[in-house]
Amino acid sequence: MAAPKKGRSRGAQSRPGRTLAIMLIAMVALTGGMFLSGHHTPRLGIDLAGGTSITLKAKSEPGQKNAVNQTNMNTAVSIIERRVNGLGVSEAEVQTQGSDNIIVNIPRGTNEAQAREQVGTTAQLYFRPVLTVAAGQPTPKPSASPSSGAGKATGNPGKATDKATDGGKGTASGAPSATPSPSATSQGRPVTDALKAGASPSPSASASGKPTPPPATPTPDAATAALQKKFMELDCTDKAARTRVTTGVLPTDNAVACGQNGGQWEKYILGPAEVNGKDVDKAQATINQQSGQWVVNMDFTGGGSKKFSAITSKLSQQQPPMNQFAIVLDGDVVSAPSVSSTLSGSAEISGSFDQQSAQDLANVLSYGALPLSFQEQSVTTVTAALGGEQLQAGLIAGAIGLALVVIYLVVYYRGLSLIALASLGASAILTYVIMTLLGPAIGFALNLPAVCGAIVAIGITADSFIVFFERIRDEIREGRSLRPSVERAWPRARRTIMVSDFVSFLAAAVLFVVTVGKVQGFAFTLGLTTVLDVVVVFFFTKPLMTILARKKFFANGHPWSGLDPKRLGAKPPLRRTRRAPGSAMGSVDPKEA
Repeated sequence: MAAPKKGRSRGAQSRPGRTLAIMLIAMVALTGGMFLSGHHTPRLGIDLAGGTSITLKAKSEPGQKNAVNQTNMNTAVSIIERRVNGLGVSEAEVQTQGSDNIIVNIPRGTNEAQAREQVGTTAQLYFRPVLTVAAGQPTPKPSASPSSGAGKATGNPGKATDKATDGGKGTASGAPSATPSPSATSQGRPVTDALKAGASPSPSASASGKPTPPPATPTPDAATAALQKKFMELDCTDKAARTRVTTGVLPTDNAVACGQNGGQWEKYILGPAEVNGKDVDKAQATINQQSGQWVVNMDFTGGGSKKFSAITSKLSQQQPPMNQFAIVLDGDVVSAPSVSSTLSGSAEISGSFDQQSAQDLANVLSYGALPLSFQEQSVTTVTAALGGEQLQAGLIAGAIGLALVVIYLVVYYRGLSLIALASLGASAILTYVIMTLLGPAIGFALNLPAVCGAIVAIGITADSFIVFFERIRDEIREGRSLRPSVERAWPRARRTIMVSDFVSFLAAAVLFVVTVGKVQGFAFTLGLTTVLDVVVVFFFTKPLMTILARKKFFANGHPWSGLDPKRLGAKPPLRRTRRAPGSAMGSVDPKEA
């Protein structure tokens, strides 16, 4: 007894309507999400929407020779690009011009103001011990009355908590401390010597803040006298003055700097840097669960953790304000917490942060400091007039190409062109919606090369339909009816389509990786549309073709269906002839009879 034949799974054949319905539901859901997001059009790049162009000129730091070189310029371009993209500003162009200039183009409609603040920020981070702190206004000369409040140090009273933690070992906080007098700066000793000797920060001031006779000390040298004069005369409310006192200061030097405490300026004398930004492994903006305030958490590298532990061990043995360390970013004191015990591992910067300022600080710290200082040479507004003209020309070219494709499909494939046009429409809708959603999601911005990539995708998508249609026609030419032809043609067409799209996607991926700037927009769009081509062919074109193959217009081979067997030169069906039983034996030739 013959074994029964195993029936093939007909899930894909018998339920094309379900696949098509899922595809349509997905398209409706994506379109609804686009409208609910409030973004109805894709974000445009600077060449189409205009924006801001910033020119930065590199300059060497004091003590650096031949620092403005190609290597440092390329490093700076990479860091600035990561910073700007970290703000969600995609399609920003960062490139060198000449030997010492960097051009940054930021599209309109993005975080232009924030990006402008960060592109030239050097982000040099240092942890410096505090020697003296006073109010931010110019300090009266020592001959003034000791009771004058002008030189009174605040010691960070009322400042939001600044702390560094190491598994609960201790906390550095910005608590109020003793108020040293201005004459404390006259001792001028390096902070490392003061820590070794266990000296108080202000020999001329008691814990109660009353003046006491200073001990006999050596006459300060010229550098110390200059530092003291700079500190006494500094007015922190003057931006130019703040910039002037930090210019040319090396990490190994004592420094004068300003910082804000509760909206009020304070000025500091700081010791040499003990820890720098290179010792920070990563930084992240978070909300402190206890205070509910935005803070920036930093994790140190292995070497940075050891340095931080060493400096906090020394500072914890000092009296205020010399038990404080200042977190200095580009010459400004961000915060100056005090230390009561040895800490390591991580630190938390807190202060008058909102979400945006905390994220900005974490952003610049995460991507590292620029190897050079930059001066903003010019800021210009870029109009979209030229880009608009080019976009119009590109759209006209795309419309002409699409019209030619449609004419070819209608003339050559007739009724099948309806399936192709519906598939092209589905692909166009998905491309538009996804590009629009990717704008706020990952910062994708549509530029002219990206438009070119979308136009090229029309040909890739149409090619997939043609491959499928030709496979079906080949099966009909072999004498098969339409429905079996569709199912037999699909596996062969599927392999060809997958190979073709894989090659296109691979080319787009390589182009995206090895290029920068606008060319990446072309590669990204080409890769996206290639993936969408596979989705549309598998989940829209094939199910729709299976459904229409059941309709008489196509199944009977109407002359306008594009599947007319006569027009395609189909062979007649092959039929086997059966011999009558016994015809090979016992037959008699009539002549012999």
